[in-house]
Amino acid sequence: MLVTLNDILPAAQKEHYAVGLFNTIDSDMLEGAISAAEELRSPIIIGTAEVLLPYGELSLIAPSVIAAAKRATVPVVVHYDHGLTFDRCIEALKLGFSSIMFDGSAGDSKENLAATREIVKIAHSFGASVEGEIGHVGEADAGDNDASDLYTTPTDAVDFVNNTGVDALAVAIGTAHGAYVTRPKLDIERLKDIRGALDTPLVLHGGSGLSDEDFKNTIANGIAKVNIFTDLCVAGLDAVRNAAGSYLDVRNKKVEAIKEAVKKKMILFGSNGKA
Repeated sequence: MLVTLNDILPAAQKEHYAVGLFNTIDSDMLEGAISAAEELRSPIIIGTAEVLLPYGELSLIAPSVIAAAKRATVPVVVHYDHGLTFDRCIEALKLGFSSIMFDGSAGDSKENLAATREIVKIAHSFGASVEGEIGHVGEADAGDNDASDLYTTPTDAVDFVNNTGVDALAVAIGTAHGAYVTRPKLDIERLKDIRGALDTPLVLHGGSGLSDEDFKNTIANGIAKVNIFTDLCVAGLDAVRNAAGSYLDVRNKKVEAIKEAVKKKMILFGSNGKA
């Protein structure tokens, strides 16, 4: 069933588990993710990000993703991740995405706040939920995930939520996107402070590559949504490299590997059995 973040994240926050966002740029990844959720009876968030559109155009993949969500036997949020431009966010809403993330965190903070507020008004009129971001979540291969002066502060988080009305907030506490070059240093005390200051569900970006202990620690201290993509790519690529047989045999092994990677994360996040 197609739902929004507001239908699944409050329960995750209250019961101290997290729901995974698994970006799916093609039908193979989509099949693996949905089948994992149905097998484990877990809510799930699927979708794509603006930086991934060269590998799966929005208007092409949206119908299949939304159809898969509607016919699923578990709650599925179709989320447009890291929307960088106003036009693309609106396109995602028109195509039927039930949730969007507007990411203006790399620019001026006042402009980010104003733009996010406008996106929230529009998305809510579509019945969709909105995730915003404040602070800087870097790129792992650039080694810029340790710039603590760019981390989210509790004061800024409260101000951002109060002035935008976002339904979920991505916070910067030391993670980065992509495969890590060095182990991230997570600021759990900062996360605790933000959680204590806000009721809004919190989101962890740059999840791929964190240790199991890192995930458990962040979820126990307030994270309700975790973004995963790189780990799925690695699982699928390894399966293809090691597979033998026909094209269809290789394809099926890739789907199964992605499914198992998603299941592993769901169990780790504690969302299994919550649908």
